[in-house]
Amino acid sequence: MADAPTHHVSPPIRLNDEPGFQGRDVPAEEDLYRCVHCGLCLSACPTYTHLGVETESPRGRIALMKAVHEGRLGISERVVSHWEMCLQCRACEAVCPSGVPYGRIMEYSRAQVLAQDKQGVGLKRVSRWFLRAALPHPRRLRWGGKLLRVYQRWGIQSLLRNIGVLRLLPSTLREMERQLPVMGVRFFAADGQVYRAAGDRRMTVGLLSGCVMPLMQGSTMEATVRVLTRNGCDVAVPRAQGCCGALNLHAGDLELGRRLARRNIDAFLEAGVEFILTASAGCGSSMKEYEELLKDDPAYAEKARHFSEMTQDITEFLAGLPVDPPRSRLDRRVTYQDPCHLAHAQRITQAPRTILEAIPGVELAEMEQSAMCCGSAGFYSMVQPSLSGRILETKMGNVAATGAEMVVTANPGCVMQLEAGLRARGEDTPVAHVVDLLDEAYRAE
Repeated sequence: MADAPTHHVSPPIRLNDEPGFQGRDVPAEEDLYRCVHCGLCLSACPTYTHLGVETESPRGRIALMKAVHEGRLGISERVVSHWEMCLQCRACEAVCPSGVPYGRIMEYSRAQVLAQDKQGVGLKRVSRWFLRAALPHPRRLRWGGKLLRVYQRWGIQSLLRNIGVLRLLPSTLREMERQLPVMGVRFFAADGQVYRAAGDRRMTVGLLSGCVMPLMQGSTMEATVRVLTRNGCDVAVPRAQGCCGALNLHAGDLELGRRLARRNIDAFLEAGVEFILTASAGCGSSMKEYEELLKDDPAYAEKARHFSEMTQDITEFLAGLPVDPPRSRLDRRVTYQDPCHLAHAQRITQAPRTILEAIPGVELAEMEQSAMCCGSAGFYSMVQPSLSGRILETKMGNVAATGAEMVVTANPGCVMQLEAGLRARGEDTPVAHVVDLLDEAYRAE
């Protein structure tokens, strides 16, 4: 049962007084020069394995970063094109013997690109219309979600697609419209509510609602709450929270990312929770790195460190409890797709499998290259649709080879991308989050 919500509203994120490019927002020399160009990253990199071009590999992009840092190259359209081709999946980090923090140096490199206004047209449009105008503003997002629901459910989308009007839009907007997921029947709201544990209470946890997931996959957020309360947790959903800033950081907008991080730190630390949980692997990865993001902020450095230590992915948390096994069977053959930012950034691969193995009757059929990116990568599928599509098609072949009747993952972007790939093949194989399957087993008892 949820307590009555509080009335604390999210503080506004004002962009017009943003301080702009900071001198610290450049790749650190010690990070750049860790790379010894051994090439072990090549077979793990989706862009290199599909294109076979050195400049589309981690070490090739780092070589360009070094050249810019040393003044041998300027930040040109050609250089930027190679950096923007990167999915930022961080698979290279997981296999790098030198510990190169590739995700971090790519974010700082893109911050330089943003500071010099050298972003590619597609990324510039996504940054302006989505990353800055929508994500930081919960009310705008909710109203936008309601309009999209009307657009889809009243037949407007089908009509405009059939008569070809959408061909008049810029390519990036056409791609964004093409990839729109079906809006949920209900949205999940962060209204300051507290859901009470079923049975004996073990602890109080905070749940990140975030930005897009509660609108597109509100049912998964509700399933997450039910699973947590079933396992003895009070679940607090602070109203003052908002977007985690992950997509802004990936685009190089570090200052806005810092503002969003500060808002979430304040919201959750004031809530007095014992853990901060997220059902989005991409969000969790960024939240665990708030400590690095705010290390130079004297007012938030220590709070960010504490916040990062408290943050866990929902699968990580449940596996560590351990989870209460369901007493009903789900006789189903499933395959699991490792989200990049869970497997490579957070190095969590066993926890989701532990949860699936705890569900009686579930048979896990491992797919080939389960930790290779599916091509979603946040906004990547919007700005690099061709290569994203090639990567997705490879993933779909690996899914089909398992003979699974359901695909399971642990990140909202992966869910949407895999659903799109299956639809394109004319297949109706369902895609679900790990907690959706666990919740289904509980509800079947």
